[in-house]
Amino acid sequence: MSTANRPDETAVGLDSPPEAGDRWFGLWDAFFAVSYAITTMLLFTSAGEQVHRAVAMAALTLSVPWYAALGRTAMRRQGEGDSVPSIVFSIGLFLLFTVAVFGDLAASFALFAVVPMLMMSLAISRAIPVVMLANLMPAIVVWLHGGTLDSEIMAVLPTSLLGIALSVMLGLWITRVTRQSRERAGLIEELHRNRERVARLSREAGVSAERERLAREIHDTLAQGLTSIISLIQAAESDFTAEPERARSHLGLAGRVAWESLAEAREFVAELTPPALRESSLVQAARRQAEGLTAQTGMRADVTVEGPERELPMALSVVLLRSLQEAISNIRKHASGARTAEIRLLYAPDTVRLLVRDDGPGFTAAEDQQGFGLRGMQARAQEISGVVTVDSCPGKGTTIKITVPVPANGEEADAF
Repeated sequence: MSTANRPDETAVGLDSPPEAGDRWFGLWDAFFAVSYAITTMLLFTSAGEQVHRAVAMAALTLSVPWYAALGRTAMRRQGEGDSVPSIVFSIGLFLLFTVAVFGDLAASFALFAVVPMLMMSLAISRAIPVVMLANLMPAIVVWLHGGTLDSEIMAVLPTSLLGIALSVMLGLWITRVTRQSRERAGLIEELHRNRERVARLSREAGVSAERERLAREIHDTLAQGLTSIISLIQAAESDFTAEPERARSHLGLAGRVAWESLAEAREFVAELTPPALRESSLVQAARRQAEGLTAQTGMRADVTVEGPERELPMALSVVLLRSLQEAISNIRKHASGARTAEIRLLYAPDTVRLLVRDDGPGFTAAEDQQGFGLRGMQARAQEISGVVTVDSCPGKGTTIKITVPVPANGEEADAF
């Protein structure tokens, strides 16, 4: 027998994935650091006045804590709409860059870091005008410092226009990549939720299957044993005065059934071989079941075997034995008028068939309520690819057939 509580394993280690945007932020931090270092070196080697260079370097240096305090959060939220932190960070970054450029034009190199930060902090409709103004800032500074249109400004303006074009394309690319990253993060999160849901459903299915298995075992062992004991005790009570020897026989048989039921209970809890099959074959176990039926009801019960008897895989033997026990239990409970019962085991090369027939009152298809016993019998057979058929009609008794396939040599039947 096999337990059905293994799917719990899939529920282990289902941690939520990190945000997709966080994975590349380490690289962006490195890029920002490199841009700051290069711009600082350019300012050190600049030919401008020392005071102006100091102002530019101070503004540029202030952008580092400004980025750490507000920039990283604002850039992570790109695509969620402009928030107050994003707007505040963008305004502050633009002002610091403007001060740095006014101090020394060499600070224009910081555009390589400023433009992406503005694009990732603001919505694209607001980011593009701000980025265009940032790229024009070197030309504006030259003009404010008295530069002529045909000399200094014309030398800076092409670079600014090229920067604007590149900034717009960069902004559109960043927006697309960020959107895709967020969509991918959403898909990953949904995948993890689905994995958790599948694990939970699998665990619940395992619990349900285990309950079904235990219910079948209890029904096929303890419930049937208790039913037999009750019937034997009632028979002993009715014969106690008139036929004390027969009553004593009934009580002895009740004691034997009680011990067998206790052994069955211990074995199915331990999931070992049923006692009826441990030291005997399926045919011998069937004969003992027939003898018990005769002792309890007085009807004649015959066991016949067709074909060469052979050892079967334990899974098949247990299914056939439990099915036989259920069929005999149904005869005791529902075929009170029966006089004979027939148990046949047919061994074919690739199948084994168990046939249990009685000449009791029978029933119609409408009267067949498919009780737990028959459902359990069918469930057991299906687990090893077997088939159960029930044939009955009023006045003509009932026949139950269980056919199970026999695996080829060297193969084992599926555990149940």
